[in-house]
Amino acid sequence: MKKDLFINGKKVEAKNYTPLFAPYSREEIAQIASADESEVDLALEAAYEARETMAKMPSYKRALILEKVASLLQERADEAAKIIALEAAKPITIAKGEVDRTVQTYKFAAEEAKRIHGETIPLDAAPGGEGRVAYTVSEPIGVIGAITPFNFPMNLVAHKVGPAIAAGNTVVLKPANQTPLSAFFIAELFYEAGLPAGALNVVTGSGSVIGEKVVKDDRVSKISFTGSPAVGIGIRNKAGLKRVTLELGSNAAVIIDKGVDLDKIISRCVTGAFSFQGQVCISLQRIFVVEEVYEAFVEKFVEKTKQLRIGSPLEETTDVSALISPKDVDRTLSWIKEAEAHGAKIAVGGTAEGNVLIPTVLLDVDLAQKVSCQEVFAPIVLINKVENVDKAIEAVNDSDYGLQAGIYTENIHTALDAAENLHVGGVLINDIPTFRVDHMPYGGVKESGVGREGIKYAIEEMTEKKLVIFNRN
Repeated sequence: MKKDLFINGKKVEAKNYTPLFAPYSREEIAQIASADESEVDLALEAAYEARETMAKMPSYKRALILEKVASLLQERADEAAKIIALEAAKPITIAKGEVDRTVQTYKFAAEEAKRIHGETIPLDAAPGGEGRVAYTVSEPIGVIGAITPFNFPMNLVAHKVGPAIAAGNTVVLKPANQTPLSAFFIAELFYEAGLPAGALNVVTGSGSVIGEKVVKDDRVSKISFTGSPAVGIGIRNKAGLKRVTLELGSNAAVIIDKGVDLDKIISRCVTGAFSFQGQVCISLQRIFVVEEVYEAFVEKFVEKTKQLRIGSPLEETTDVSALISPKDVDRTLSWIKEAEAHGAKIAVGGTAEGNVLIPTVLLDVDLAQKVSCQEVFAPIVLINKVENVDKAIEAVNDSDYGLQAGIYTENIHTALDAAENLHVGGVLINDIPTFRVDHMPYGGVKESGVGREGIKYAIEEMTEKKLVIFNRN
């Protein structure tokens, strides 16, 4: 199967193509266009030329297009889920969940397209402001450069494309090299739904070639990027005066207080740690358990982890499948060995079968080890004993990241203290940090990024406020 670039509403043959391999079977599944700088330029020009058409399109028409995309995706949900499972090795049941969320994300975008409004400003609150009427309007910012990762190849695309189209912008989308099929699939749905030519363009290939061109090009008004901190910081340094939203790394943690019903939370914690092989930005990576319940928690968590089923992502019974690349298997195994060499104990896992890393639970991990202080992005979770919740909060905050964190507690004062003192973008009380619904504000602090996603909040960052004043004097 050959996949061309998608530019100005049609497929465009590229000069070069590269093979795409399924992470689980390692079989070639497609030949993917690899854009050079001139081909990226075609996409940028198409988006730039289409920006006036999109800006003048009434909001109800933008909403109708987004509603139609949601409807078309719902009709082809099984096909979409199989694409995700094949190119990302996401277990099919989880892939189906992603498709359902993507449908919801485009529905939220359709609804928010009708709610982009301004406000009146009482100028007479200041001396000299009498006799004037003022109001603001929100206008589309222009061309959005969207760069997305492999782990949610449809829904994270939706979190960039949905609000951009809702606000009347145009998009040049660069999907992850491992998961371009999802992006091409969605682009075709948009044009079937009536999106004007040039409003959404998909270019695939080298991140250094495409990213460099998109980030520096003066026709682009905003960059929305999800990926590693190193790349995100580089983008911000090169973007100049462009607006930038960066959703970067994380090593999300949960705190388990005494008095919690462990039987009620174990399954939830195991899901948070190992869903999609831990390749989720808010995957549960660190668990800090107060000493009174530590032994019981570990016993129950390990027992539940051993029940996870490993296999092909296309099998309905599979819980855990392959990591996205063999390189990531090698990296994570080396991190496990490093932690073990510094005193960590392997309660379960610690080995690989082909491209599948066996779900791994580590105990007593030195917090300076990579599995604790960096983003592991694999089915690895550490469980450490702490004296009390205050010590746990200190441990959670001792991180370069701050996306989301959770705490399970029956004490309202403890919960409020955690909400106040955890230095993260989102605090989950009596839930894991892996929770996300698609209309909530989502983003972090420190090296977890800048800006917020969630359709309404993304639209705010994809529009400009214009002030209009009428002088009646």
